[in-house]
Amino acid sequence: MGRLSCLLSAVGFGLMAVFAKSAYAEGVSVEGLLVVRFGLAAVVLLAVAGATGALRRLTRRAALVGLGMGVFGYAVQASFYFSALRHLDASLVALILYIYPALVMLVAVLTGRERVSRRRVAALTVALAGIGLVLVGAGAASGGLDPRGALLALGAALTYTGYIVVGDRFTDGAPPVALAAVICSGATLALVGVGGVRGGTSLDFTATGWLWLVAIALVSTVGAVLLFFAGMARVGPSTAAILSILEPVVTVVSAAVMFGELLTAVQVAGGALVLAAVVLVRQPAAGPPRPARPARVRPYLSSLLMRRSASGLPPV
Repeated sequence: MGRLSCLLSAVGFGLMAVFAKSAYAEGVSVEGLLVVRFGLAAVVLLAVAGATGALRRLTRRAALVGLGMGVFGYAVQASFYFSALRHLDASLVALILYIYPALVMLVAVLTGRERVSRRRVAALTVALAGIGLVLVGAGAASGGLDPRGALLALGAALTYTGYIVVGDRFTDGAPPVALAAVICSGATLALVGVGGVRGGTSLDFTATGWLWLVAIALVSTVGAVLLFFAGMARVGPSTAAILSILEPVVTVVSAAVMFGELLTAVQVAGGALVLAAVVLVRQPAAGPPRPARPARVRPYLSSLLMRRSASGLPPV
């Protein structure tokens, strides 16, 4: 049941891009989507965290950091991602976003928190080659590549990289459901504030538009997060993280079915390299831990393997 929960979680996360594009077709704006998604998710997660006692175990420091992560990290990252979906196919955005594990590894090595190894160099090289093929393939396809969309998707990957680093450093040990609720609350406050400065966020959507937004909030956020936590409790963080690689595959397949978005052979090869790099990054490092940080029991990159238990939320 643990593996099944993780796989169902990955399906929920993977369907988010398709739900978003369907909402856009009903006249939903990026701003409206984000406010409803985070606001509804925050309410439900706060209720769950309160009912399970997780909120009482959340320290003031973790709560403040979580609010900051929501305001300055998750709201920005999600804005990049969902804006990119306005300009690129969902499959392309998903594959570009999934370069973030290699970026986290690069940050870990550059900051001296992980050792340079052949496997890590290979993972970074494979990831960059894969993204290169994905972008080259998109540029060669009919219609070409929208550079604005590509930059927005890359911005989402870079922002989420920073989000993971902060989450690992300052929220270790925080109850994940409570932290997720606080992060969603912070993101909601930020987005409502920005919308207010711009004259308000319109929520005048069609009934079908609201249906897609509810699916994003309840299926692809709350449901997927809770399923991941339940699965990880049974199979452990490493296995759960490896199983979550199904997410971009679900996005690519569902976008092909719903919108006829088909990857070229070059893009398929690039996507395969990106996912291969993710597997390489998430494999446990061989050899003894780095002696420079004896107090750090688990390796820094395990924060990537546990990213949803530590930060509480998916890449989007």
